[in-house]
Amino acid sequence: MIFSRGVVVLALAITGASAFSPSARSSPAQVSQIVDQSQRFQPRTSAIFVGDDDIDVESPPDEDYIVNVGDLEEDDDDGIEDDGIEPAWYESQQRLEKLRSENRRHDKDTGSPEFQVAGMTERISYLTKHLQQHPKDFSTRRGLVAMVNKRRRLLNYLYTEDQEKYISIIASLGIRHKAPAMFDKETRYSSYPRQKAIKKHLLKK
Repeated sequence: MIFSRGVVVLALAITGASAFSPSARSSPAQVSQIVDQSQRFQPRTSAIFVGDDDIDVESPPDEDYIVNVGDLEEDDDDGIEDDGIEPAWYESQQRLEKLRSENRRHDKDTGSPEFQVAGMTERISYLTKHLQQHPKDFSTRRGLVAMVNKRRRLLNYLYTEDQEKYISIIASLGIRHKAPAMFDKETRYSSYPRQKAIKKHLLKK
């Protein structure tokens, strides 16, 4: 019975240092029994099965274990997950681009009040749904309030510049907004109490 060098070393390690003494040598049957016990816990790539001459550490692994870039399924990056359901952020992004394209003044418009209000409206609706599911997300709540205030200021400015566009964008996006009151200087300050008359002893002589 012939054993490889790795098997003999493993058998000697299991039997202990007493195997080196000439009086306590193991028989071939005992060695084969030890090898059978050790093979139960050894992987198939171990030196017991492969042999010392067959192991080459520097050589690359077999082609069965190499995965090329082309073999992997490329993601189309369309936002659709493996289950076929589009995530919420992807749907929001599609609606955001659609609203911006409908309310822009020209192809390269990125700063008009209509463009900004359309984008903020979609972001506000998305964050509102997020806060309904996560009511303790206070940092998102703070950002949502700031965005609502900024949209209100933009709508107030748009009302002063062009009331027709203001009415159309309010109706198309379904925004609840109260138009700012437009008064002249006398009408605006008429609601405040007038200054009290200066007392006589304080008048300059």
